[in-house]
Amino acid sequence: MKPVLDQIDNKILALLMDNARVPVTTIARQIGIARTTVIARIQGLEKREVIAGYGVKLNPVMYQPMVRAYVGLSVEARNAGSLIAFLEQIPEVESLCAVSGSIDYMLTLRCANTEVLDRLLDQIGNRDGVRRTSTSIILSKRIDRSSI
Repeated sequence: MKPVLDQIDNKILALLMDNARVPVTTIARQIGIARTTVIARIQGLEKREVIAGYGVKLNPVMYQPMVRAYVGLSVEARNAGSLIAFLEQIPEVESLCAVSGSIDYMLTLRCANTEVLDRLLDQIGNRDGVRRTSTSIILSKRIDRSSI
Protein backbone atom coordinates (compact mmCIF):
# COMPACT_ATOMS: atom_id res chain seq x y z
CA MET A 1 0.00 0.00 0.00
CA LYS A 2 1.36 3.39 -0.98
CA PRO A 3 1.68 5.97 1.79
CA VAL A 4 -0.72 8.88 1.78
CA LEU A 5 1.07 12.19 1.36
CA ASP A 6 -0.56 15.48 2.21
CA GLN A 7 0.07 18.93 0.76
CA ILE A 8 2.84 19.70 3.29
CA ASP A 9 4.69 16.45 2.41
CA ASN A 10 4.44 17.31 -1.29
CA LYS A 11 5.74 20.85 -0.71
CA ILE A 12 8.69 19.54 1.33
CA LEU A 13 9.49 17.00 -1.40
CA ALA A 14 9.31 19.68 -4.10
CA LEU A 15 11.77 21.89 -2.20
CA LEU A 16 14.14 19.00 -1.54
CA MET A 17 14.03 17.93 -5.20
CA ASP A 18 15.00 21.47 -6.18
CA ASN A 19 17.88 21.42 -3.70
CA ALA A 20 18.43 18.43 -1.41
CA ARG A 21 20.74 20.56 0.73
CA VAL A 22 18.23 23.31 1.44
CA PRO A 23 18.31 24.15 5.17
CA VAL A 24 15.40 22.97 7.27
CA THR A 25 14.85 26.55 8.45
CA THR A 26 14.42 27.66 4.84
CA ILE A 27 11.86 24.91 4.19
CA ALA A 28 9.99 25.86 7.37
CA ARG A 29 9.93 29.54 6.42
CA GLN A 30 8.79 28.90 2.83
CA ILE A 31 6.00 26.51 3.84
CA GLY A 32 5.03 28.40 7.00
CA ILE A 33 5.49 25.61 9.56
CA ALA A 34 7.83 25.05 12.51
CA ARG A 35 11.39 23.84 11.92
CA THR A 36 10.79 20.86 14.23
CA THR A 37 7.74 19.92 12.17
CA VAL A 38 9.85 19.91 8.99
CA ILE A 39 12.45 17.68 10.69
CA ALA A 40 9.75 15.25 11.83
CA ARG A 41 8.13 15.21 8.37
CA ILE A 42 11.45 14.50 6.63
CA GLN A 43 12.22 11.71 9.12
CA GLY A 44 8.76 10.23 8.49
CA LEU A 45 9.29 10.34 4.73
CA GLU A 46 12.63 8.57 5.18
CA LYS A 47 11.15 5.94 7.52
CA ARG A 48 8.28 5.21 5.11
CA GLU A 49 10.89 4.97 2.32
CA VAL A 50 9.30 7.73 0.28
CA ILE A 51 12.75 9.37 0.25
CA ALA A 52 15.17 6.69 -0.95
CA GLY A 53 18.31 8.82 -0.84
CA TYR A 54 19.71 12.25 -1.26
CA GLY A 55 20.09 14.13 -4.25
CA VAL A 56 16.66 13.53 -3.59
CA LYS A 57 15.60 10.41 -5.43
CA LEU A 58 12.06 9.25 -4.74
CA ASN A 59 11.45 5.53 -4.40
CA PRO A 60 9.11 4.81 -7.35
CA VAL A 61 7.43 1.93 -5.49
CA MET A 62 6.55 4.13 -2.50
CA TYR A 63 5.92 7.45 -4.25
CA GLN A 64 4.82 7.28 -7.82
CA PRO A 65 2.07 9.60 -8.91
CA MET A 66 -0.60 8.03 -11.01
CA VAL A 67 -0.09 10.41 -13.94
CA ARG A 68 3.02 12.00 -15.44
CA ALA A 69 2.86 14.15 -18.54
CA TYR A 70 5.03 16.16 -20.87
CA VAL A 71 3.55 19.53 -21.77
CA GLY A 72 4.91 21.58 -24.65
CA LEU A 73 4.39 25.32 -24.16
CA SER A 74 4.47 28.09 -26.75
CA VAL A 75 4.65 31.44 -24.99
CA GLU A 76 5.06 35.11 -25.75
CA ALA A 77 8.60 36.11 -24.77
CA ARG A 78 7.47 39.08 -22.65
CA ASN A 79 5.47 36.74 -20.38
CA ALA A 80 8.11 34.01 -19.95
CA GLY A 81 9.45 35.32 -16.62
CA SER A 82 6.07 35.51 -14.92
CA LEU A 83 5.12 32.08 -16.30
CA ILE A 84 8.30 30.51 -14.89
CA ALA A 85 7.66 32.17 -11.50
CA PHE A 86 4.09 30.79 -11.56
CA LEU A 87 5.28 27.27 -12.45
CA GLU A 88 7.92 27.30 -9.67
CA GLN A 89 5.07 27.53 -7.13
CA ILE A 90 3.33 24.35 -8.35
CA PRO A 91 4.53 21.21 -6.51
CA GLU A 92 3.42 18.98 -9.40
CA VAL A 93 6.01 20.60 -11.72
CA GLU A 94 8.88 18.14 -11.99
CA SER A 95 10.95 20.00 -14.57
CA LEU A 96 10.83 22.87 -17.01
CA CYS A 97 13.26 23.03 -19.93
CA ALA A 98 13.74 25.73 -22.54
CA VAL A 99 13.85 23.95 -25.89
CA SER A 100 14.42 24.79 -29.54
CA GLY A 101 11.89 24.19 -32.27
CA SER A 102 8.20 24.91 -32.60
CA ILE A 103 7.66 25.15 -28.83
CA ASP A 104 9.49 27.28 -26.27
CA TYR A 105 9.39 25.10 -23.14
CA MET A 106 8.92 21.44 -22.24
CA LEU A 107 7.27 20.93 -18.87
CA THR A 108 7.06 17.64 -16.97
CA LEU A 109 4.15 17.29 -14.55
CA ARG A 110 3.57 14.54 -11.96
CA CYS A 111 -0.01 14.46 -10.71
CA ALA A 112 -2.02 12.28 -8.35
CA ASN A 113 -4.72 11.71 -10.97
CA THR A 114 -6.11 12.95 -14.27
CA GLU A 115 -8.40 15.45 -12.53
CA VAL A 116 -5.39 17.22 -11.01
CA LEU A 117 -3.60 17.12 -14.38
CA ASP A 118 -6.67 18.57 -16.12
CA ARG A 119 -6.97 21.39 -13.55
CA LEU A 120 -3.27 22.26 -13.89
CA LEU A 121 -3.42 22.25 -17.68
CA ASP A 122 -6.37 24.68 -17.52
CA GLN A 123 -4.48 26.96 -15.12
CA ILE A 124 -1.35 26.91 -17.27
CA GLY A 125 -3.22 27.33 -20.55
CA ASN A 126 -5.16 30.32 -19.20
CA ARG A 127 -2.01 32.24 -18.13
CA ASP A 128 -1.28 35.49 -19.94
CA GLY A 129 1.15 34.91 -22.76
CA VAL A 130 0.59 31.17 -23.17
CA ARG A 131 -0.25 30.77 -26.84
CA ARG A 132 -0.56 27.00 -27.02
CA THR A 133 -0.03 23.82 -25.03
CA SER A 134 0.40 20.26 -26.21
CA THR A 135 0.22 17.40 -23.69
CA SER A 136 1.41 13.81 -23.86
CA ILE A 137 0.77 11.47 -20.92
CA ILE A 138 3.75 9.26 -20.07
CA LEU A 139 2.71 5.60 -20.18
CA SER A 140 6.03 4.03 -19.13
CA LYS A 141 9.77 4.57 -19.09
CA ARG A 142 11.60 2.22 -21.44
CA ILE A 143 15.04 3.61 -20.65
CA ASP A 144 15.92 5.55 -17.49
CA ARG A 145 19.40 6.98 -17.19
CA SER A 146 18.49 9.68 -14.69
CA SER A 147 20.89 10.28 -11.84
CA ILE A 148 20.89 7.89 -8.92
